[in-house]
Amino acid sequence: MNIREQLEAQECEILSPYASLSKNTRGRERDEPLCDIRPAYQRDRDRILHCKSFRRLKHKTQVFLSPVGDHYRTRLTHTLEVAQIARTIAKSLRLNEELAEAIALGHDLGHTPFGHAGEDALNTVCSEGFAHYKQSVRVVERLEKEGRGLNLTWEVRDGILNHRTSGRPHTLEGKVVRLSDKIAYINHDIDDAIRAGILTEEMLPSPYTDVLGHTVRERLNTLIHSIIEESCGKPEILMAPEVEKAMGSLRAFMFENVYKNSVSKKEDPKAQQLLVDLFGYYLDHVDELPGEYKMLMDQGDSKERVVCDYIAGMSDSYAIDTFTNLFVPQAWKN
Repeated sequence: MNIREQLEAQECEILSPYASLSKNTRGRERDEPLCDIRPAYQRDRDRILHCKSFRRLKHKTQVFLSPVGDHYRTRLTHTLEVAQIARTIAKSLRLNEELAEAIALGHDLGHTPFGHAGEDALNTVCSEGFAHYKQSVRVVERLEKEGRGLNLTWEVRDGILNHRTSGRPHTLEGKVVRLSDKIAYINHDIDDAIRAGILTEEMLPSPYTDVLGHTVRERLNTLIHSIIEESCGKPEILMAPEVEKAMGSLRAFMFENVYKNSVSKKEDPKAQQLLVDLFGYYLDHVDELPGEYKMLMDQGDSKERVVCDYIAGMSDSYAIDTFTNLFVPQAWKN
């Protein structure tokens, strides 16, 4: 029995009957030899950590465009916080931590530069539509490894696709990540909004904070404990009704007062126009796309989809530099 088989046997002994066992994965789109050391979901986690799209997340906006200061979240730090919360919950419920972590680390790989503003811009100009959760799946299935993809297991791809609010993951680990994503962004976006001077703790509605807590630490503690206490020993991921209601109401408050706030969003139209202009340019000049993207068109993918692939993969700074090189006269750059 090799190390992987030993670890799979340990899962059978230790994990909940509702956990997703590595040995029972539905498998990958392309068959490949099993690793002698790592179970399937650990292998997926490692592939995501080492891929180019994951590294680019460190230079992609979470909420605030070009914030002044080093402590604001980026798409990468958001992803790491989601993974930490998901692992904490999964471990407490005796679910498969490595599956939860792999889904969490991969869930935002398809996000555009400039956060949801960029996503909205591409969705507007692309006749085929654009959604970051679908793009995240496309990244791992099609775009990474020069068109070969990462060949991840079905369970990881399902969790990535269904991490959005309206998603319906097929595994409990995927459901844990779906909630962990909301827990992470609601709380760290409050922290960043306070840092930016948009909010104060006292501005948060007391009917919600009296239930959840009056600091980020207290709210995280309440939300995570509620999921663990309500879900322990059950084939579902649940939250106490009053806690779930307070979280949903606080999320709605954040949309109204931060995500749509004129201070945090005042630069969004400029960023969106930048991406719209890049989309139009590359649609007319597909010959200037890198070779790996031309290959996708040669294999039957539409021009619009491939141009979206290229732009969505850009970091904020790369998108700005590309726009500057294409549209700003050289003499004006100094």
